[in-house]
Amino acid sequence: MPSAETPSSQTAPLVQLRDIHLAFGANEVLKGIDVDIPRGQAVTIIGPSGSGKSTILRCITGLLRPQQGQIRVGETQVQELRTEAELIALRQRVGFVFQQYNLFPHLTVLQNLVIAPIRVLGRERGEAEREARVLLDKVRLSHKAHAYPGELSGGQQQRVAIARALAMRPELMLFDEVTSALDPETVGEVLTVIRELVRDGMTCALVTHEMRFANEISDHVYFTEAGRIVEHGTPAQIFGQPSNERTRSFLHRALGGDRSASLPPAAQHPSTPFTPATPLAF
Repeated sequence: MPSAETPSSQTAPLVQLRDIHLAFGANEVLKGIDVDIPRGQAVTIIGPSGSGKSTILRCITGLLRPQQGQIRVGETQVQELRTEAELIALRQRVGFVFQQYNLFPHLTVLQNLVIAPIRVLGRERGEAEREARVLLDKVRLSHKAHAYPGELSGGQQQRVAIARALAMRPELMLFDEVTSALDPETVGEVLTVIRELVRDGMTCALVTHEMRFANEISDHVYFTEAGRIVEHGTPAQIFGQPSNERTRSFLHRALGGDRSASLPPAAQHPSTPFTPATPLAF
């Protein structure tokens, strides 16, 4: 797989985007995006609809190809990948959870989790099923192993989708508005799972409209508008003392029109290696 020399320091970001430009015809979607996602941290991208948030995540996995700029995941230069096999190898390392659950409706929950590890990674069925059950327990759905997706609530299906992504042992998890299609009563159960992954030290990048959740779990926050990074910093900076008027205006609306766009300082979450009940090699 093509790669380029990268900093050997353990502090080098796992993901780095530099000067990313992407357009669909005359529509410029990204206009010089720079983003870093350090190992073991949670990075959240916020901003109005159509500001390029989800496009950034899709560029990281090679689902979209920018016309300009560099994207590095580990030692892989994503923009240099040419073959489908190279792209598949990258996506095996990056778990991506979308708004839609995209579960196979004709397979049980357990079968949804083991199909890719068996067929793509060549794992033995027994090993894949044992790890799948550990992950189902982690997302509090061990009792639904033999249920079908149609028998689950939206929140349960989204938790299965997260467990399925984790079953591939990714080094990075991307979450794209994973609660936007859920009933308000089930949003919390999905956010709890993500919160625990972050606290366990999984490297995560999230696009979300859940501002209070972003304030709580993020190490760094990027605010985007019209395809540009307008402002970025710690949650305390972005939610407590935003320096840009556009950030302040957005947060004012996103937080329900409160006079103050700030949120109380979030408690720092510990950063420890991601270790499910049974050790999995990430």
